[in-house]
Amino acid sequence: TSKPAPPSKKGRNGKPVVIIKGVPLGESELKKLAKELKAKCGVGGSLENGQILIQGDKRDVLLPLLEKKGF
Repeated sequence: TSKPAPPSKKGRNGKPVVIIKGVPLGESELKKLAKELKAKCGVGGSLENGQILIQGDKRDVLLPLLEKKGF
């Protein structure tokens, strides 16, 4: 399997958003992961087209969390 891309930053309406893509999980597992990541970061976010979007520039928090989970 391919490894997910590292979290990237993108602006949405002038606000930073971290995009996590390439995670090899099904839709329901992605929803659970997104919910967990949002809770750990204390921010909102969403799931769009198999990509997890987390509000704010939380790459420094997200990267260790994803690595700990083996992604």
